[in-house]
Amino acid sequence: MRQFEDQPPNSMVAPEVNPYIAQYWTHGPPVIRGVDAPHFKGDWSIAFNRKAPLVVEVGAGNGFYITGMANKHPDKNHLGIELRYKRVMLVAKKIERASLSNCRILRYDAWCLQEIFKAGTIHQLVTNHPDPWPKKKHQKNRLLGRYFCEWAADCLQPGATWRIKTDFKPHIEKIMADIEGLPLRVVGISESITEFGTPWDSNDDITTNYESKFIRQGLPVYACLLERLSDAAE
Repeated sequence: MRQFEDQPPNSMVAPEVNPYIAQYWTHGPPVIRGVDAPHFKGDWSIAFNRKAPLVVEVGAGNGFYITGMANKHPDKNHLGIELRYKRVMLVAKKIERASLSNCRILRYDAWCLQEIFKAGTIHQLVTNHPDPWPKKKHQKNRLLGRYFCEWAADCLQPGATWRIKTDFKPHIEKIMADIEGLPLRVVGISESITEFGTPWDSNDDITTNYESKFIRQGLPVYACLLERLSDAAE
């Protein structure tokens, strides 16, 4: 099992190599440093200074989706997760420009999320366009697999949903196989969101810049909606 380590840079790291590192370590909210994340495991509402349902986007990218959804749903706490320093800081700037007090960005490894979330604490999970790793020798690097499905099934509250959008159809096919035996059910699948819409309310969605590229090229974007079953249903 992987463990995420988040340490301040030493003198060997020159600021000009990656200026976002220094910003990350000194910025403060809405940035949540990975080293601090385990302190919130018992109650993520502390990171937002309020109680509200928790929405988690794993792979927040440039923050276009999470800031848009945080604006649509001020009644929920929105937590984006990214690993690259630059993306973390870009998302933070979007959050600040939009004055979204209900939105945070965390630097963490998506393979280590069991370290920072308790069972049954996530109201909604979102994964938009995770890296496809199309070559067979790289398939083990794909985030959407059995391990991630097991984590999602554990951390989602009964009745909570998991939204997936991807330009890589094998992601959907793999999810269908990997949820077998887990307390997750498929609510709906879309073979093309431009033709058939999303399996959730299309008004309750954000079209990301990355997604727009595929749509402009006439390429399909797939979507899948999963629901965490209740203990009784399980």
